[in-house]
Amino acid sequence: MSVAVIDCGTNSTRLLVVDEHGVTQERHMTITRLGQDVGRTGRLHPEAIERVLQCLASYRVIMDTYGVNEGLVVATSAARDAENGAAFLAECERITGLSVALLSGTEEAAASYRGATSDLPHDPRTTVIIDIGGGSTELAFYQNTDLVAFSMQLGCVRVSEAHLGTGVILPDARDRALTMIRAEIDRMVEAEPRFLSLVGDVRLVGLAGTVATLAQMDTGTVLYDRNVVHHHIMSRETVRKWSDALAHETAAARLRHPGMVPGREDVLVGGLLILEEVMSRFAIDELLSSECDILDGVAARLREGRDVT
Repeated sequence: MSVAVIDCGTNSTRLLVVDEHGVTQERHMTITRLGQDVGRTGRLHPEAIERVLQCLASYRVIMDTYGVNEGLVVATSAARDAENGAAFLAECERITGLSVALLSGTEEAAASYRGATSDLPHDPRTTVIIDIGGGSTELAFYQNTDLVAFSMQLGCVRVSEAHLGTGVILPDARDRALTMIRAEIDRMVEAEPRFLSLVGDVRLVGLAGTVATLAQMDTGTVLYDRNVVHHHIMSRETVRKWSDALAHETAAARLRHPGMVPGREDVLVGGLLILEEVMSRFAIDELLSSECDILDGVAARLREGRDVT
């Protein structure tokens, strides 16, 4: 029996359908920007809700072709932060016919770690995942048998709406964004000092839209090709190069780069600044992109009959 997982994220809504053996049957991504203005208003915008619900209706049609009756809709940062998040989740359940779970930051990190590391080769270094979403960024790694995880109030949409805007980024706007990012990294380390052990030789695995789009642009992949971007390796210098180049361009100009995903051109720099600052803070020189993520982690737990929350 096929199982579906839907991720209602801050910037995109995504679907994964797997069969009884865990083999992917369908994988879809739609930019819906659920987190539009949540940081300013504390509420999900009616237009954003409508975009997501229309997307979910189209995903329900896809699920019907595989006879999907089991699965889970997971919601993360935008729904966590919005006072009307509960009403939105009720509509998600009604339209999809699937159960709905509002994940905490730690639960989100755990599922992302499970998915992102599911097909990685052995590496003696500590594996750390960074999941840069629209409204939050999760870091996670295992120390012995303990999952060390933290969810920062940073995301490509959140940082862009707060300081960067949608066009050419002026130096003072960039400085304000970096101050915001650095303060959240400080808060993470203060709350969970075990992150200090990461400094130096670790394997950093990046997932979600910011990293996926960066990998597409770095490889010049015009049409998405999972085999090209999955496990593509990039340096910190590559991250900085793209961050600097895109910051000096309008959103329309950014769209002309091969690999830029429409709907990410106005927020990608915010995500890259987060990525660059995390790599710099922990002296990490290399990033491995992963197309396996929270969807795969949640699907694996569902197939095992385990609760996600």
